[in-house]
Amino acid sequence: MNQAARSRHSDTRQQILDTAQGIILGKGFAAVGLNEILKTAGVPKGSFYHYFKSKEHFGSQLLENYFDQYMAMLEEQLGNEQQPAVDRVVSYFDNWKTSQCGDTTTDKCLVVKLSGEVTDLSESMREALKHGTHRVINRIARVVQEAADKQEIHINDDAKTVTQELYYLWIGATLLTKVNHNPDALHIAMNALCVRLGLSRPAV
Repeated sequence: MNQAARSRHSDTRQQILDTAQGIILGKGFAAVGLNEILKTAGVPKGSFYHYFKSKEHFGSQLLENYFDQYMAMLEEQLGNEQQPAVDRVVSYFDNWKTSQCGDTTTDKCLVVKLSGEVTDLSESMREALKHGTHRVINRIARVVQEAADKQEIHINDDAKTVTQELYYLWIGATLLTKVNHNPDALHIAMNALCVRLGLSRPAV
């Protein structure tokens, strides 16, 4: 495959993944047919297996692509060392809250959308979710540790444990925001975050 062909292959594959993500956020994984994805993406129906071995392989690649994009966003939010580490942590979760509060009936997080559905459906997708969430937690934990080292926060446990607690709390709060059709759980999660980090200031 020459360079131009590789580029077209990559572009088409990415187009399928980008299109599918929006559809699956709305409908879930099992409910979406390949024909709907390919038609929306403007890709010939018979070409799917040219890019993916199976729908399960496609689902795993979809999740890996999602986490790659998420990690790039996370690095942009957390990587500014000119800003105090605690502000980066609180700002990250405040942005999470804001993004989920706009329309509580619409899923915006692929982790929340697919975790309950695919963990029993596909081992490879479960592993992709597990690996991806570990990547997110580890990156946030680095900034929590930085904030602790600089005495910007006060925590009694190691940064990884604290970050896991916070991440699990926020995933659950996001799910309950969808269940309840109101953002109360996310406001509670933000208050809990400030308490867990030993912040005297009110939640953002």
